[in-house]
Amino acid sequence: MSSFSNPLRQVWAEGRVAANGWLAVPSVLSVEAMAVAGWDVMTVDMQHGTADYADLLSLLPVIEKSGSASLVRVPWVDEAAIMRALDAGAMGIIAPMIETAADAERFVSACLYPPEGGRSSGPIRARLALGADYQQHVNREIVTLAMIETKSAVEDLEAILKVPGLTGVYIGPSDLGSAFGHGPGFDRAESEVLDLIEHIRKTTAAAGLKCCLHCGTPSYARGAADRGMDLVTISSDARFIEAGAIEAVSQFRQSGV
Repeated sequence: MSSFSNPLRQVWAEGRVAANGWLAVPSVLSVEAMAVAGWDVMTVDMQHGTADYADLLSLLPVIEKSGSASLVRVPWVDEAAIMRALDAGAMGIIAPMIETAADAERFVSACLYPPEGGRSSGPIRARLALGADYQQHVNREIVTLAMIETKSAVEDLEAILKVPGLTGVYIGPSDLGSAFGHGPGFDRAESEVLDLIEHIRKTTAAAGLKCCLHCGTPSYARGAADRGMDLVTISSDARFIEAGAIEAVSQFRQSGV
């Protein structure tokens, strides 16, 4: 057996909904502060977050030490970026702007070693962090999540879900809402967007794959979990700092100082 077991897959095996902590700030201290909450999984955002590859090498060990699974949202469907994140020790990848089955095939192939995929051999840190037998067993542990956030993706959803090796989809509600004329935002209330999200969830579940949703608040995330999502992201480290700072100063000002 492999010494590498993905904690996120264990959460799902237990029938639980995974709580995902979103990391936009490439700071070891802020990740340690986030980890205190006990997230099932923590995601380093390299698309819209501010981390680079050097930051990844510092942040992943902190996530591993916390017991959470580590995901990375890569900047794009780029084989080099995907393979480097995995070689650094990421336990899964979220790929943005997947619009077609061909996009999903490229994505999955970059994540999996032959014969299932085309990932190049060279897990420079992964084998040290996740076990010397990493390459023998990693294909069944890595999580591959394709972001569904455009009209084209919704239209080609069933074909995307048939791609071998895909773990599931990650709904980007801000871009999805914008694509259908409702503007950006996380906790969607528009009936059309809610219907789209439910369509994606039901179609994904019918295919036997996992459906994940980015949320802005705990209450919205709880509702999404109750409706059948397999993973919910709740806000982000940067937004928690912003909200906490605003609340602290607001309470101070209310004292009349």
